[in-house]
Amino acid sequence: MRALGRWLLWMLFAAVALQVFFVGRIALMAVLDPQSTAFMRSEAWRIAKQSGASNKPVRWSAQWVPYDQISPHLKRAVMASEDAGFIDHGGVDWDAIRSAWQKNEQRQAQADKRAEQIERRLANKPEAAEAAVKAIKRPKIIGGSTITQQLAKNLLLSGERNLLRKGQELTLSLTLETLLSKQRILEIYLNSVEWGDGIFGAEAAAQRYFNKPAATLSPSEAARLAVMLPSPKFFETRQGSAYLARRTSTIVARMGAVQTP
Repeated sequence: MRALGRWLLWMLFAAVALQVFFVGRIALMAVLDPQSTAFMRSEAWRIAKQSGASNKPVRWSAQWVPYDQISPHLKRAVMASEDAGFIDHGGVDWDAIRSAWQKNEQRQAQADKRAEQIERRLANKPEAAEAAVKAIKRPKIIGGSTITQQLAKNLLLSGERNLLRKGQELTLSLTLETLLSKQRILEIYLNSVEWGDGIFGAEAAAQRYFNKPAATLSPSEAARLAVMLPSPKFFETRQGSAYLARRTSTIVARMGAVQTP
């Protein structure tokens, strides 16, 4: 029992120490620009391994620029696309999370219903039924994450998806909102978010897709970059996508109602 008690105390100490470390890192970000994020480092390692295996040069582009050197159009576009309530919430949009949870449940229920229908229709052919059920497209999980939550995840956490990591993400989001201003949170986010394979931050994205600085992006260019954010690697190779064009027009129409910090 004593050994178990000591083990639990060490686990508690480690958990507290980790939270203190996170708080210290975030506090420093109020005055120091982060050179990289956990996600950037994991991607750098992945790209380096792939390049080594294929003997191709490493493609990597990331350049920090101050808040006032990022086009206000891009700030509004990203907020309109990713988190329209960024100015008003405290880091977590509980209504959005609740709505996302409900949509996920509905989509899963629909997938389960299709699977049941297939199993009934192919009751006499179990192997065919199993293959057909496996072929059903898995519902896309909607997270309802705010810009602050996305930043918390990319800055300090791994890419794992479980309840423990989600709880840590929520805690870090509240810490970011407590220690940093909205403007600083948005500045760090726009300088660290992924915009393609090995492309991080607004400046790198503007140069890659439009051959110009982030400060001079037009409304339509900014909206196009914002639309790419949920799936940057996918849209990087599909710049002529009809969806990308339609969604860009939608975001341009919404940008006028968005107030930046």
